[in-house]
Amino acid sequence: MIVVDTSALIAILKTEDQAAACEAALNRATTCLISAATLTEALIVSARRRFDAEMKELLSLFSPEVIDVTTARAEQAADAYRRFGKNFHPASLNFGDCFAYATAREFGCPLPYIGEDFAQTDLVSALSVAQP
Repeated sequence: MIVVDTSALIAILKTEDQAAACEAALNRATTCLISAATLTEALIVSARRRFDAEMKELLSLFSPEVIDVTTARAEQAADAYRRFGKNFHPASLNFGDCFAYATAREFGCPLPYIGEDFAQTDLVSALSVAQP
């Protein structure tokens, strides 16, 4: 089981350097989870970049289980921001990142991600498992 972050989805769609590793991590996972807030972020980012249809197709391919944002989960994401958010920590997690972080922590799952932001937190990268 893994939690999906927007950066991994964008990497796959834009065929970035780590796209194959992200795709392998998603393919290997028995279950993919995504916070409703992270899903919203992914849809907004893809719409802004004009590849929202491709994002919806990718999401339907991996069929992530959408995790609702409850009061407790919102508080966990806010705690993540206080620990690792912009202006608080070098990781500089943003709004969507904090929900991905909180979901990964809640379910004890690795997270496929691109960049150095999550690498500066206490999460496990799902990419290290997927790389040859």
